[in-house]
Amino acid sequence: MARSRRAASPTRLALARLSTGSIDGAWWPHSALIAAELPDLVGALHRTLGEVVDIRINWSATEGQLDLETIAAGARMMKGDNLPRRPRLMFVSGRERRVKLLVVPSMTSQALGLMMLRTAAGLPTGDGLADNRVSDTAHAVWQLAEVESAQWRCDVATPAAPGKVGS
Repeated sequence: MARSRRAASPTRLALARLSTGSIDGAWWPHSALIAAELPDLVGALHRTLGEVVDIRINWSATEGQLDLETIAAGARMMKGDNLPRRPRLMFVSGRERRVKLLVVPSMTSQALGLMMLRTAAGLPTGDGLADNRVSDTAHAVWQLAEVESAQWRCDVATPAAPGKVGS
């Protein structure tokens, strides 16, 4: 009997218990084929959100691959609001609730990916869980994601959202 993809690759999703900021959690897909992993994400969010009715994203397919190290390094070197690369966010609306997720690129290192999930869940990230470089990168990316989240108009009633996936 063949093993299911779900059993081999569980959904890497972390939600904050209490939303204290503009981002409610993080999703770390296993591959760059995000559309192929959406059914598993929707399934994982169903209990929290109810039936998922809308998904919006703040990027287009033409933007290509992204890595968090590049975002963090660019933020350290640039000043102002015109960063060349920005953290990717996904706004998922269910019948009962909505969440905004940071989408962690699939090619992110294990250490940084786990740090981003812990940060998103509001769990401690210090005490020797990672080296300073990883911690600094995670912190920089999270701050940029919060700025991007505050600037992104993703309300369901807003037709100018950068991207929409499914319905």
